[in-house]
Amino acid sequence: MVTRLYTHPIFLEHITPPGHPERPDRLRAIERVLDDEAFAALDRAEAPEGDEATILYAHPQEFVERVRATIPDTGIARVDADTTASPKSWQAAVTAIGAANAAVDDVFRGNAANVFVAARPPGHHAEKTTSMGFCLFNTAAIAARYAQRQHQAERVAIVDWDVHHGNGTQDIFWDDPSVLYCSTHQMPLYPGTGATSETGAGNIVNAPLAPQTGSEVFRDAFLS
Repeated sequence: MVTRLYTHPIFLEHITPPGHPERPDRLRAIERVLDDEAFAALDRAEAPEGDEATILYAHPQEFVERVRATIPDTGIARVDADTTASPKSWQAAVTAIGAANAAVDDVFRGNAANVFVAARPPGHHAEKTTSMGFCLFNTAAIAARYAQRQHQAERVAIVDWDVHHGNGTQDIFWDDPSVLYCSTHQMPLYPGTGATSETGAGNIVNAPLAPQTGSEVFRDAFLS
């Protein structure tokens, strides 16, 4: 079976301030790489807009409405010290959720062997009731819950290898043994969470790594 790729032009319309680390150029860089003939076999599809009701799988209604209220009619609104929203940010965030949920559908229904979602805004720093770290909603957490609710997955594993710890995903599943959250990340580094002692209900596995850690130690973290 094929590897499917989901993306959408709306992701480029989530605008952040000039020079912001999480800006449309990040997605353009991915697109340039995937345009190489080495990736010609990808099954490319336009990401569908998500069902807003699925946001409630990981976040309470009050929080969802608070995020919606931050979306400006013009310009850029600041959500926290490093997280911003622009007029198209809501649509971009909901489409990112739609892409992640469609990826879950594709794998469970046998339509694709695996799926890569090139989307923004990102998600793993958004806690249950807090947008932060460039993230409005926690797309990964919503997709995990979607797998459970729509496809009756008994257990879900989330493997996170971002340089930053996914504090939001950990927060949402902290006391839920039906979801295993594993993370490799640099420490010390933002957001300051991710110690090995943070184990939740026995379902949280953190492997903090020192700056400049090499590949051998990185692989050992996965094996151990």
